Amino acid sequence: MTGLAMAAPSGDSRILASGDGQPLSPAAYAELLRQLAGGTTPDFFSLGGVVQKLEERMAEELGKEAAVWMPTGTLANHLAVRTLAGDKRRVIVQGESHLFNDCGDCCQTLSGLHLVPLAMGRATFTLEEVEEWVTRGGGGRVAVPIGAIQIECPVRRRTGEVFDFAEMKRVTAWARGKGIGLHLDGARLYIAAAYTGVSVKEYAALFDMVYVSMYKYFNAASGAVLAGPKRLIENMYHARRMFGGGQHEAWPYAAVALQQMEGFGPRLARAVATSEKVIAELGDRVERVKNGTNLFYLRVNKPEVFVKRAREAGVMVGAPVGERITVAVNETWNRLPAAEIASRLRSAS
Repeated sequence: MTGLAMAAPSGDSRILASGDGQPLSPAAYAELLRQLAGGTTPDFFSLGGVVQKLEERMAEELGKEAAVWMPTGTLANHLAVRTLAGDKRRVIVQGESHLFNDCGDCCQTLSGLHLVPLAMGRATFTLEEVEEWVTRGGGGRVAVPIGAIQIECPVRRRTGEVFDFAEMKRVTAWARGKGIGLHLDGARLYIAAAYTGVSVKEYAALFDMVYVSMYKYFNAASGAVLAGPKRLIENMYHARRMFGGGQHEAWPYAAVALQQMEGFGPRLARAVATSEKVIAELGDRVERVKNGTNLFYLRVNKPEVFVKRAREAGVMVGAPVGERITVAVNETWNRLPAAEIASRLRSAS
């Protein structure tokens, strides 16, 4: 079965213009599992079976030696920076990152790490900012060196803005020379690749470890994969279980993610191409995010009325914020020609 087989229930022409993937109802998810069940080998406490198959596939996709299943991206990021930092307790992150803002200070509370937030209000921090903090940490009366750097790309809190790739290469090359661990929060890495032209392997090659979400666009009900060198990854399942992440059975998530990965890149590329045609037809009503990816703003009159009419026309947009609607591009944009999608949006005005 190809990824397209699960793209939509038969006859569904709705454009789900909110979110990164194609949410499945419980009934649709159950039906997909029924179709996959015959060729699925279950895992045992997230080890072996289809989980291992997914880990191996993701390691290959990302150009890493090994990968390990994680129940959440929060745990994947936490264990990555915890492992890379070792006994150097400071970790540089973006001030707008998920790890700094949305994880309940898990690194500080559970692992005694100190997160140093840079680039508040921006997606990208510079090498000069990193150097300043490395110098400051190492030059105090009690040295507190930086143990790891995490970069999130794209940045959710910056409406999908990517970290500048040239600066990313500068920072990571310098950090490697200093022996500082490098982790990429690539929850939406495949989306970044679709918009920047930088492959997921090119991104991942700059970092020791990289995490990719399994539910944001691979449609698993939950889960994540963390990839990196075998010496760091092969025994990480112990730490995973220590933190309560050793799910007894993860196969219902892994099987769906593995299936959806087949052909995902080309499918997303087609959806992006369709969306670009729609954006061109809508003209000055569209506001692009600078250095953005799959999110853009649509300016409308009477937003509440627009949302109602758009949804009735089969374009499932999210709630308005002021006079703007945030529109998301995902695989569902493959369901209709660009002209039809644009027509439905215009008719909602």
